[in-house]
Amino acid sequence: MFNNRKIVVATKHNKETVIAPLLKEHLNLDSFLLTDFDTDKLGTFTGEVSREQDALSTVKNKCLQAMELSNCDLGIASEGSFGNHPTIFIAPADDELLVFIDKKNNLEIVAREISLDTNFDQKTCFSVDEVFEFAEQVKFPSHGLILRKNPTDFNSIYKGIVHPEHLKALAEQFLKEQDSIYVETDMRAMYNPTRMTVIKELTKKLIQKIKCLCPNCQTPGFDIVEFIKGVPCKQCLQPTESTQYLVKKCKKCEYTEKEKYKPDRKFEDPMYCNYCNP
Repeated sequence: MFNNRKIVVATKHNKETVIAPLLKEHLNLDSFLLTDFDTDKLGTFTGEVSREQDALSTVKNKCLQAMELSNCDLGIASEGSFGNHPTIFIAPADDELLVFIDKKNNLEIVAREISLDTNFDQKTCFSVDEVFEFAEQVKFPSHGLILRKNPTDFNSIYKGIVHPEHLKALAEQFLKEQDSIYVETDMRAMYNPTRMTVIKELTKKLIQKIKCLCPNCQTPGFDIVEFIKGVPCKQCLQPTESTQYLVKKCKKCEYTEKEKYKPDRKFEDPMYCNYCNP
């Protein structure tokens, strides 16, 4: 279905460096870029351009725009969001989405990864020394920084700072004009190797989804659509919140399979029971 086809990678931040080799190795796809496609028009991390839609709608739109502009029926795009982890609230997280769209075969396959492996951070600093202390904590200079007057200033933003001399000069310049300076991590993939690694691992996950074929019609992307809870507690036999079954469904023929999440697990430990351990 994909052998020797061309695929457009919708990015201006060098994500193709980790995505394209994996697509070639595992699916024999030939990747290419649109050099004049500005993905920043759909939103920027620093807020000059607000993301008008949610992350999933944005990444699909990004992919479809690139496919239309390149007249290519196969495309891939990613979108990242950064903030607190959805369950470990005190920890920062990288929430990445990757979408693969095949208009020829009417396919849309999405993969997601929420990773705690991120240097995402920001700080208001009052001295050059404080700026460099923060920089060291967030893996500078291998990871880029952004400087501006304050979090809501969109006029004097300096991005992609990766040289200590440049950072020092800019910090001194800002601090001559005001008492503080706002420093943040540059989360664009080309300036953030940690994020690039997450995108690479997510690409592998997406490829595995693509390779998972429907047992009924052999369409790629036979994937989990529902987690059914209810493993009985070993002590009281009441259903717990632990996952008991996985439901997989085909995107094309809607063939569905239900399977045990952990076939050898008949009961859940009472420590995970809301009745025995409320």
